[in-house]
Amino acid sequence: MLRKGLLLVAVLALGLLFAGSAFAAGEIKVGYLTALTGDYAGYGQTELKSAQLAVEEINKKGGVLGKKIVLVPYDWRTRAEDAVNAVRRMIAQDKVVAIIGANASGANIATAPIVNKAGVPQIGTVSTNPLVTVDEKGKVRPFSFRICFTDPYQGKLLANLAVKKLNKKKGAMLYDVASDYSQGLRQFCMEDFAKLGGKMVADEAYKGGQDSDFRAQLTNIRNSGADVLFLPGMGKEMALIIKQARELGMKDLVIMGGDGYADFMYEIAGPALVGTYWVNHTSLEDPGMQPFFKAYKTKYKDECKEFVNGVLAYDSVYWLVDAIKRAGKADSAAIAKALESTKEVKLHHAMLSVDPKDHNPMNKTGVVLVIKDDGKAHFFTRIQPK
Repeated sequence: MLRKGLLLVAVLALGLLFAGSAFAAGEIKVGYLTALTGDYAGYGQTELKSAQLAVEEINKKGGVLGKKIVLVPYDWRTRAEDAVNAVRRMIAQDKVVAIIGANASGANIATAPIVNKAGVPQIGTVSTNPLVTVDEKGKVRPFSFRICFTDPYQGKLLANLAVKKLNKKKGAMLYDVASDYSQGLRQFCMEDFAKLGGKMVADEAYKGGQDSDFRAQLTNIRNSGADVLFLPGMGKEMALIIKQARELGMKDLVIMGGDGYADFMYEIAGPALVGTYWVNHTSLEDPGMQPFFKAYKTKYKDECKEFVNGVLAYDSVYWLVDAIKRAGKADSAAIAKALESTKEVKLHHAMLSVDPKDHNPMNKTGVVLVIKDDGKAHFFTRIQPK
């Protein structure tokens, strides 16, 4: 009797082992690198929820290649060293076939050597610095991609908004010396502003994560006679800068920035944020994104705050699944080739084509948002400079 009992246990255990293997064989693991804690947590939490929503929708329709997508998220805590450690674990321990995230250039630049050595494709969501997808010599990183436009293009959009749309030609810059994103966007914006006939009359800096009083820099900007202030930063500091600028009497100064804008900034700056402009990838009024916003609210019982991050995370999943389908197999090298050959793939927020020379989206139209009295970002205009 004992032997029979042991035999039965062994058979059951073996059956469970094979069942588990079969279940695993029916999965495609995708890593998700996101900041759930730290300064970028507001963006990262929305990204993960949006990505999970996309995975749920895709799996309900049968997944891809007859397999379910399994998202493997890691918190990089807004620290590049944690991003590196997370990516190593995703590849070595979790055996992911691809990675989505992070939402910051510095993190993607830090992880680029790892994913390219391992041959695992990584898609940056809001990682706009050129070095995310090319090295210092301009050579493409074969396994690094992005869904967003780049800082050179974003800088051109900002300069065009200031000079062409708003007729502002005396510029001031206040940027974060601790951010690759901020430094890159500053450089390209200044270059294009000068090409369009603008003059930069003030160039001030701060250190993100440390500085909270910007009155000295803002006083210099006020005294310079600038009529437009460029803020190539991220969330919290920009909100504090805007609030302090208005408190210093800079009521008529036009203030604008890039895709580092976040909905939570209104909680910090309040009405001081009204009338500011932000170059971005989509808007709350985008008809193509309404089903997503509705589904997000239904699932999470809340509005999609930091909606740009949500949109790009959501569509990054759909883009990756399209690439897996075109690759015909869940193989990292084949997926990377499919991502590189993306041409006119219809996503929810845009038609996407990728330049194989630098792995950047080609000719994406920029959306300009303006903050209104309700504290929300609304569509202002579209810009696509030549």
